[in-house]
Amino acid sequence: MSASGYVETVLGKRDANQLGRTLTHEHLSLTFTTFYVQPPSHLKRFFNGKIELQNVGMLRQYPYSDLYNLVYNDQCTKDAVLEDVKLYKEFGGGTIVENSNHGLQRNIPFMRKVSETTGINIIAGTGYYVNATQTNQDLSKEEMYNVMLKEMTIGCEDYPDVKTGFIGEVGSAWPITPFEKRAIQATAEVQQQLKCPVSFHPGRNPAAPSEIMRIYQEAGGDARKAILSHLDRTILSPEDLSEFADDAKCYCQFDLFGSECSFYQLSPSVDMFSDAQRIDRVKHLRDEQRLDRVLLSHDIHTKHRLIKFGGHGFSHILNNVVPKMRLKDFTSEEIDTLIIHNPRTWLTS
Repeated sequence: MSASGYVETVLGKRDANQLGRTLTHEHLSLTFTTFYVQPPSHLKRFFNGKIELQNVGMLRQYPYSDLYNLVYNDQCTKDAVLEDVKLYKEFGGGTIVENSNHGLQRNIPFMRKVSETTGINIIAGTGYYVNATQTNQDLSKEEMYNVMLKEMTIGCEDYPDVKTGFIGEVGSAWPITPFEKRAIQATAEVQQQLKCPVSFHPGRNPAAPSEIMRIYQEAGGDARKAILSHLDRTILSPEDLSEFADDAKCYCQFDLFGSECSFYQLSPSVDMFSDAQRIDRVKHLRDEQRLDRVLLSHDIHTKHRLIKFGGHGFSHILNNVVPKMRLKDFTSEEIDTLIIHNPRTWLTS
């Protein structure tokens, strides 16, 4: 199976057939301090601005309770990311889609350095993350449209020599704010014009993915070029997942592989899936003949998930999830569909 066309990477255009195994939702540099959560009072002593053997287990359960863990753009993080991406290359990876955009302090020069050093294709995103991360929440739909169109076709505001390869992750909370609605609508208008790929971050409510797709499609966006991210913490029942997949016709992304915790801090009522449950949801969609609309990733955005800090790293899906999928009766062709062919089809305009 092959695709025609090219994909825009931070080092220029790349033949879509040379992307290889692709992670469609990752971060190489950002800051997530906006989402700091106080730790339980009796556990505070474990969150001391360090990541070491004595507290990494606690951080896996309460990752948002240590500001040091949430600063994912300092030098020690950059060093750890670079080593992690080298390992991803060693273990068979080809491409990373970097989902940091306006509001998440993306770092395009660092993306270029990682790509040049490791040989991994890095694809940068444009668009706007959630309302809470924005310095100017009064941007009009037209202003957002103009920035996204420019970054997709001419060059980035902060790095004019590089064009972005997709719009994402376009973020919204729940309920969706006016700013976020304008961002979704502007994304749809650019997508309609360029036929480009887009990716959405939904609020933590089961109704959020459908509402995003409603706004997006009513504004002219093509569902077949859209990803709904984080479904493994948003739409939990197989029946609801099937209904959403039928109605939305977009890509259903399970992108929290490697993140397993008993108490999900950002939405405590949610029972966070294990990786085995994520695989079972993918298998459910496969059995309903929907495998061509599924994508996998990790959404690494905190230090503790990098190998240098005791985490699973960008190679986790290749090293640990794929072998488990084989044990659950996925064929090699089906696995290639998920990690090579589907990402390539989504990215190719």
